[in-house]
Amino acid sequence: MTVFHRNENRGDLPQSLEGGVLAIGNFDGVHRGHQAVLSRALDIAKAVGAPTLALTFEPHPRTVFNPDKPVFRLTPAPLKARLLESMGFNAVLEYPFDRAFSGRSAEEFIQSILKDWIGVRHVVTGFDFHFGRGREGGPAFLLEAGGRHGFGVTLVDAFRDENAEVVSSSRVRTLIGEGDVSQAAGLLGYRYTVEAPVIHGKKLGRTIGFPTANMALPPECGLRPGVYAVRFRKQDGAIHDGVASFGYRPTVTDNGAALLETMLFDFSGDLYGQNCSVSFFGFLRPEEKYDGLDPLIAQMNRDVEEARALLSRVTPLGELDRVAAF
Repeated sequence: MTVFHRNENRGDLPQSLEGGVLAIGNFDGVHRGHQAVLSRALDIAKAVGAPTLALTFEPHPRTVFNPDKPVFRLTPAPLKARLLESMGFNAVLEYPFDRAFSGRSAEEFIQSILKDWIGVRHVVTGFDFHFGRGREGGPAFLLEAGGRHGFGVTLVDAFRDENAEVVSSSRVRTLIGEGDVSQAAGLLGYRYTVEAPVIHGKKLGRTIGFPTANMALPPECGLRPGVYAVRFRKQDGAIHDGVASFGYRPTVTDNGAALLETMLFDFSGDLYGQNCSVSFFGFLRPEEKYDGLDPLIAQMNRDVEEARALLSRVTPLGELDRVAAF
């Protein structure tokens, strides 16, 4: 699947993508609420024989307006694109979001992006989607503009879970911040997954029998510090079960930066520099400070046993989970 960046591809989209059905949204998390919008677009595209595209915005608008407090992103752009591709989308259109763009009128958004650039046939979005300067463009404006410009519009109601609560990115972020990755997976439809290059650490783990692949996550990552049962995907696609510690390593480090350290089961090799991913299956315990290495090693052995037992009985939650974690 092709990802188009509007600032790099100034010309028209390929002819094969013209007249497509377009899903619009940030889709951070591609959670079950987003999937309701995305699936509706896929259904419409299939019915009319048109390509399916997703329009997203990078960086997240809330980060642009409040750069001192960047948004905790649930899905980095590459993972989001893979998830959308697995659902059946033909292309992702990443539009650069900045203050200048936010100052453009709603009508200019319709004309320059939906009509001139994409040549859209049908737009699908959430019922509360707003766009344009001062959020002047809303559902009523979009419906009216579709009538004037000759494209269809479908608005999708909020998706609610089995407890009749709206599924949202903020709910998922809260659960991850509490370490409840199992509940978060229920809202996402797949296991929460992070991606980053493997970096060099102090290599203490290998000296005590627990070599780890270390990854620095973005500072705004809201994952609760602690120990998790995980699956680790290498750059070549190979997957290994493992146990991961996220946090500040209080037993061996003073005031260290947060780090994700994953011990891969049944693996030995060099992963430095590889862009890898870690999917979180279960929270085992909070981060703790131990009185020396011996009690730390004893606890880590228990962590390994618990993680192996948990991971031995997991099954995919669905197709997106196969893409992310299996």
